[in-house]
Amino acid sequence: MSALVLTGCGSAAGVDGQGGDAGYIAGDGIVTEIAPEARAAPGSFTGPLATGGEFDSATLDGVALVNFWYAACPPCRVEAPVLADLHAEYGDRVDFIGINVRDGAAQALAFEEEFGIEYPSVLDDQSAQGQLAFAGIVAPNAVPSTIILDAEGRVAARVSGAVTDTSILATLLQEELER
Repeated sequence: MSALVLTGCGSAAGVDGQGGDAGYIAGDGIVTEIAPEARAAPGSFTGPLATGGEFDSATLDGVALVNFWYAACPPCRVEAPVLADLHAEYGDRVDFIGINVRDGAAQALAFEEEFGIEYPSVLDDQSAQGQLAFAGIVAPNAVPSTIILDAEGRVAARVSGAVTDTSILATLLQEELER
């Protein structure tokens, strides 16, 4: 089911030799910002966490960063250290949640350990609830995709494709924290 919503892996510079690209949909790297008056909230969703337990999107409180990823995605591997750095800088003020679109817990946890990811990830490969929750507003059309939610839980921005340094997301997060 998740293949209907997210069917590929976005491209990024620096991923040569990190896997083939057969069947990937290249992320365009475009940042889409949504004016506050045009924003809408995604649907609610729940799902199992890679670390055990259950996630409920109702627990997101304030500005949040939602990242769609999977372990074998070369651009996801490129952007993982960037997200880890952002979490270290903003994790006390911003909720971070990963939505893993393909992997089981063992693969997801190995990836998170390898790249120092300390925020939770929902395993969305079976239900696709996390992916479908965003489909009517800003569909994450490539993996990786990163969505910023404003303090009211509405979609404020999306980055389609890998983020290769912290500046873009840091700017988007800071803008929302200052609103």
